[in-house]
Amino acid sequence: MASGRKDFLSQQAPENYVAGLGRGATGFTTRSDLGPAREGPTPEQIQAALNKRAQQLGAAAPTAYGNQSREKGGKEDEKEEDDERFQDPENEVGLFAYGQFDQEDDEADRIYQEVDEKMDRRRKARREAREKLEEEDYNRKNPKIQQQFADLKRTLASVSEEDWANLPEVGDLTGKNRREKQNLRQRFYAVPDSVIAGARDSAQYDTSVADDGTQPDGGDGEADGTMTNFADIGAARDKVLKVRLDQAALGSSADTSSGSATNIDPKGYLTSLTQSEVKAGEVEVGDIKRVRTLLESVTKTNPKHAPGWIALARLEELAGRIVAARNLIAKGCELCPKSEDAWLENIRLNEGHNAKVIAANAIKNNDRSTRLWTEAMKLETDTRAKKNVLRQAILHIPQSVQIWKEAVNLEEDPADARLLLAKAVEMIPLSVELWLALARLETPDAAQKVLNAARKAVPTSYEIWIAAARLQEQMGTFAKVNVMKRAIQALARENAMLKREEWITEAEKCEAEGAVLTCGGIIQETLGWGLDEDDDRKDIWMDDAKSSIARGRYETARAIYAYALRVFVNRRSIWLAAADLERNHGTKEALWQVLEKAVEACPRSEELWLQLAKEKWQSGEIDDARRVLGRAFNQNPNNEDIWLAAVKLEADAQQTDQARELLATARREAGTDRVWVKSVAFERQLGNTDDALDLVNQGLQLFPKADKLWMIKGQLYEAQNKFPQAREAYGTGTRACSKSVALWLLASRLEEKAGAVVRARSVLDRARLAVPKSAELWTESVRVERRANNIAQAKVLMARAIQEVPTSGLLWSESIWHLEPRAQRKARSLEAIKKVENDPILFITVARIFWGERRLDKAMTWFEKAIVADSDYGDGWAWYYKFLMQHGTEEKRSDVVSKCVSMEPKHGEIWQSIAKDPTNAYRSTEEILKLVANTIS
Repeated sequence: MASGRKDFLSQQAPENYVAGLGRGATGFTTRSDLGPAREGPTPEQIQAALNKRAQQLGAAAPTAYGNQSREKGGKEDEKEEDDERFQDPENEVGLFAYGQFDQEDDEADRIYQEVDEKMDRRRKARREAREKLEEEDYNRKNPKIQQQFADLKRTLASVSEEDWANLPEVGDLTGKNRREKQNLRQRFYAVPDSVIAGARDSAQYDTSVADDGTQPDGGDGEADGTMTNFADIGAARDKVLKVRLDQAALGSSADTSSGSATNIDPKGYLTSLTQSEVKAGEVEVGDIKRVRTLLESVTKTNPKHAPGWIALARLEELAGRIVAARNLIAKGCELCPKSEDAWLENIRLNEGHNAKVIAANAIKNNDRSTRLWTEAMKLETDTRAKKNVLRQAILHIPQSVQIWKEAVNLEEDPADARLLLAKAVEMIPLSVELWLALARLETPDAAQKVLNAARKAVPTSYEIWIAAARLQEQMGTFAKVNVMKRAIQALARENAMLKREEWITEAEKCEAEGAVLTCGGIIQETLGWGLDEDDDRKDIWMDDAKSSIARGRYETARAIYAYALRVFVNRRSIWLAAADLERNHGTKEALWQVLEKAVEACPRSEELWLQLAKEKWQSGEIDDARRVLGRAFNQNPNNEDIWLAAVKLEADAQQTDQARELLATARREAGTDRVWVKSVAFERQLGNTDDALDLVNQGLQLFPKADKLWMIKGQLYEAQNKFPQAREAYGTGTRACSKSVALWLLASRLEEKAGAVVRARSVLDRARLAVPKSAELWTESVRVERRANNIAQAKVLMARAIQEVPTSGLLWSESIWHLEPRAQRKARSLEAIKKVENDPILFITVARIFWGERRLDKAMTWFEKAIVADSDYGDGWAWYYKFLMQHGTEEKRSDVVSKCVSMEPKHGEIWQSIAKDPTNAYRSTEEILKLVANTIS
């Protein structure tokens, strides 16, 4: 059937349609479109339009002169009507009523209305947001009481029952303020002195007998007859200082780098725990009654709450009422039959009486409780009875790993245990622990099959793969099959890989149990897991190795270094760390092997060559050491360190002519100031003063800024008592090397040795101007005054020095030990420790103070702190050795000597003066240590 709707081209065009407007065309009107001119609307047409408009508005039909319903009045009424009409812009009547309203006007009105509504909504949102912010700001500045305590009310949820029980009783506060006001209004009268004196005398105890019948005199004390005991006050003050120093010692013993860590004495902590045990005799009766009342209310309010019954029973047990405790826990089990804790508490309280009956009742109500079955098994004394209980438990809870483990532990025959474990893994195939236990009981071949079955049952278990690797190591086939590589691939497929740190922990466990090859395999396959080339892998691996060494896992650290050296084969620092590990915790052959590989990988590193030569030489392999140095010469020609090492080797071997020849060749080919200094020192050690002076003059012509050459020259003249020549050498040296503190000190000591204290002061004054922040120069200035018995000036200089260099342990030590009275030393030590961090000289001073007070444990603690703070400080080792010579064991002394020899300290005021002495040139570190210990005082 045809539709009555017109086609598109036949339809009427929409209003305001302009053809081609979408393409940019514009409409226009011509005269022909307007047509001939015609007259406007007639008054009748106008009136009809007005009536129609008024009808739409619901008002009376207006006329051309006003409203028809209005009575014709005076001009004043019409004027008032016109004013009201024009004041309302929406009242389109009168003059504005002549317009013709069509759909375009309605559309415009609608659009304007929508715009107004949208703007109103936008303003409304902004206005509401602003009002909300203002309200929040007002509430924040003027909070209600309820809001102020909201957080406290929330925290009440975390208050434990014990805290609730410890709430104090509320006293009677009724009328408290009224009573206080009444007390304030009361009148008080002055009490006579006689009453006060009588009250005082009535409380005194007379402990002396007076011959003349009079009371004993109060002495020269206070007005009330009491005496001030200054000795007690001093003792209390010393005690406080000791406590603070002890706290400082404990604070830095845990972390010697910072000196501020917290450490807990395990012995003292356990002692304090023992002393804080609550005993029935120490509990107050009032406390027990108050807690009993509270717990009774808990059990009455919620009788199904098992912890309340347990707490009440334990309270009665604490009070010594064991029968009441048993009755209460029995009632609790009756009301809470499904509570394991309640039944276990009941069994514990009735142990030795009817505990087995209680356990049977508990299992009836909780037949799937592993803890109850285990406790019932423990109550039996016969092994067969224990096994029967566990068999019943397995029937009820066959999926309990704990029950199976207890059953296996009861079997004495390995074959029976193996059968039980086979059944257990069949019942619980996902238990890795049972699989591993079964594998441990099997023979190696059978264990391999068991582990394969376990791996298929639990493909995400890394423990099974580690056990397989350890089995291969046990069978001697670890090198044939790389189990850990397959393990990593399988675990990665299953997304069950551990973190790198966790693998290192597993490797350390294997090392602790003796599986060294498995440990190395784990490290080799997992150390780089999760690390990219962009990461700082070298530092990460070095930190891992250091952590393992700190935990005593040296094989793990050795494997980490080996892996790191495969990745960074030319890194000298890793080779040095690996060699240090072998030196401290390995064998001599392993150390030689590591160093041989190191010099092959880093042939330009003279440090590695020197270490290898030194290790060969110390082992007595002089020829091997020479060959090593020869190879080092080929790889590093004209290297002064290698030249000097060769000279030292020949000199220690008493090959004087060869050492002298090497030095001459070194001066020609590697003529540095250090080579010249060693050449002069070598001739000086041999006693060839003229040759040494000749060499030092030649060296100064080449290196006039070498302060050590000036110092040796002055010392050579000083040894011959040629003070003018020595003074000239030191003076010229200080002008050429004005920043050399050691040179200034030698010049000052020469003047003091010659008896010219004034000139010594002058030298030190000029030295402090050249080097203003030098603690050594300030200390020497103070010592000059002190040795001249000018203590007042020494204290003035010390005050200026500490103000200039407040963080110098040397200055504080000098002040404490030589310028402070004995009673003030400990207080000054505490002040110094607060200002100076981790200074070994100050630690030695504190240790000597404790040593003088016979507090040997504290002294030893501070000596060890000084050594840990700076192991290169030789004076610290000497003081510690001297202390151990008086108060230590032979084992401790030998341990300190061996550690000192391994550390080879080279610094220290007394240490350097003895070690640099030409007469001690060929002495060992142990001999120098003993010499310094005998010298210091």
